[in-house]
Amino acid sequence: MAVYAIADLHLSLGTDKPMDIFSGWNDYVKRLENNWRRLINESDTVVIAGDVSWAMKLEECYEDFSFLHSLPGKKLLLKGNHDYWWSTKKKMDEYLYDNGFHSIEIVFNNAYAVDGIAVCGTRGWNYESSGEKDMRILNREIGRLNASINEAKKTGFEPVVFLHYPPIYDTIVCEEFIEALKAQGIKRCYYGHLHGSNTHKHAIIGDYEGIKFHLISCDYTEFYPVPVA
Repeated sequence: MAVYAIADLHLSLGTDKPMDIFSGWNDYVKRLENNWRRLINESDTVVIAGDVSWAMKLEECYEDFSFLHSLPGKKLLLKGNHDYWWSTKKKMDEYLYDNGFHSIEIVFNNAYAVDGIAVCGTRGWNYESSGEKDMRILNREIGRLNASINEAKKTGFEPVVFLHYPPIYDTIVCEEFIEALKAQGIKRCYYGHLHGSNTHKHAIIGDYEGIKFHLISCDYTEFYPVPVA
């Protein structure tokens, strides 16, 4: 049993939103599948930190979720900025149950104890947040982060946080998120959202303020799930 992570799959098997038009994304679904099957066993868990599917509605996720369900291991999904299909946890749980997608579960104000860690997190928000609307969303996301971490702590295992948005990029810091992570004693944080080599080179990877950050956007990991370690 092991835990892996990846983000930004941007699946569009049931919709017409191909990622192959972007540099480095050619034949990416097949590459992802091959890499996944090479690494992941049925007893493993893969955390997918947002931008899972381009579907606009939950009902349009069927082909993408069928693909994920066909892959080995349990999948824990968080919301990304392009996951417009995201609904209430109750509705998503019912949809997954009704369609037999028992290998897929949702991380939303909750946590999962897996292989000695507690998986928790939320979408996050833009590190350049400003203005009243942005701050409302940011504060709501921090509330969800704290709720998830608090559930994680109940397991007795180390909470490991997964976000979609990076709380820090280059010299820009979302102080509210960093302070929330520090206040909760978080030591490890995995995030996605960043694409392209020109963007990746400015990503914060490694220690910052006592927290070890990891970038897991799938084009950065070359479409491999990476071990959570």
